[in-house]
Amino acid sequence: MASPVAQVMAMPIAQQLLQNEPILHLSYTGKDGGPRVIPIGYVWDGDRFRMWTIPTSAKVRALSADPRVAITVDIPGPPPRVLLVRGRASLTVIDGVPDGYLEASHRTMPSEAWDSFDTQVRALYEQMVAIAVTPEWARLLDFETTAPRAVEELVRKQSQAR
Repeated sequence: MASPVAQVMAMPIAQQLLQNEPILHLSYTGKDGGPRVIPIGYVWDGDRFRMWTIPTSAKVRALSADPRVAITVDIPGPPPRVLLVRGRASLTVIDGVPDGYLEASHRTMPSEAWDSFDTQVRALYEQMVAIAVTPEWARLLDFETTAPRAVEELVRKQSQAR
């Protein structure tokens, strides 16, 4: 039997978000202890979120110190649909520009821009850092079958009171 996290990640709406939304919001703790949220392109490989950045980025320093992250993949709706995930980031330095970075980037642009983009980034980046996050916790809010737990509890209490 699949784990609760795997069950959430396999839900049709979660799969739709992972396939159709090319940008996620990555939350982590900055080196100063303050919260950070950044939009970043990604690829979902069926087991983990994969993202890439340059080795000198602030997020690499922060994630090296504290790998705990939260991820949101969402659309505003109506109804809004939100996939919430928590996990730990693992970092790997890679020479050159990984194909996954290009794949994630291509999701955000028209195909006629790919060749020019690929040429530019291959000339710019000597190394990149691969960030991988395997979900340890996940929740889908589709506001049709699921809602925030506080709302679900309020609805349950009101229906019992009737």
